[in-house]
Amino acid sequence: MLTINVVTLFPEVFTPYLQASIPGRAAAAGKVSFRLVQLRDFTHDKHHTVDDTAFGGGAGMVLKAEPFLEAVESLGEAGPVMVMSARGRRFTHDDAVRWSLHERMTICCGHYKDIDQRVVDFLGAEEVSIGDFVLSGGEPAALCVIDAVVRLLPGAIGDHESASSDSHYEGLLSPPSYTRPAEVRGAAVPEVLLSGNHAAIAAWRQQEAERITQVRRPDLWAAHTATERRDGDAKS
Repeated sequence: MLTINVVTLFPEVFTPYLQASIPGRAAAAGKVSFRLVQLRDFTHDKHHTVDDTAFGGGAGMVLKAEPFLEAVESLGEAGPVMVMSARGRRFTHDDAVRWSLHERMTICCGHYKDIDQRVVDFLGAEEVSIGDFVLSGGEPAALCVIDAVVRLLPGAIGDHESASSDSHYEGLLSPPSYTRPAEVRGAAVPEVLLSGNHAAIAAWRQQEAERITQVRRPDLWAAHTATERRDGDAKS
């Protein structure tokens, strides 16, 4: 079972989501457990102060190092530690796969301007971002990471094929999906999907995945084609 620890100023943000849908079902099935750690519990002044002004000046408040360090140390074995940060390395599907193989993982959520860099340095943490934008805190980003990791746990979703056909699983974006009715306001489902010809359907889906990836994510397409070439060279 995977244990996911989250150190945050706002544990109440997580509870409703982690009790719902796939995370909730995975927890009920014993595939994952969530431990929410209130950062203020590791302060030592009467005001439970977690932040202070930045050395060197500048706007915004910085979260202090000691409460984070003590919070993570209180966990015993924390597993890999990540800090959600807009300057972090981009979170990818490969990261989700890697972290889903651990028994424990810990996410530290910042808030306000920043987190004291010594949190990252002392804990050997990875700074991780979910995109090129800034959020008010690390909580929404952490939920994205948790969901991406949990759905990869064996038995967390109904069947492996459902996950394996998702975007990014094979380096491509997923093809479009359709369901009943076969026509909506004059727009019909592509005929190949109604044909019952599984080989033709698979080919159409592959073509659409490639087309969409080329148009929307040329960076992914370049990486995919480079991998294909390397695999081809290795076989020759």
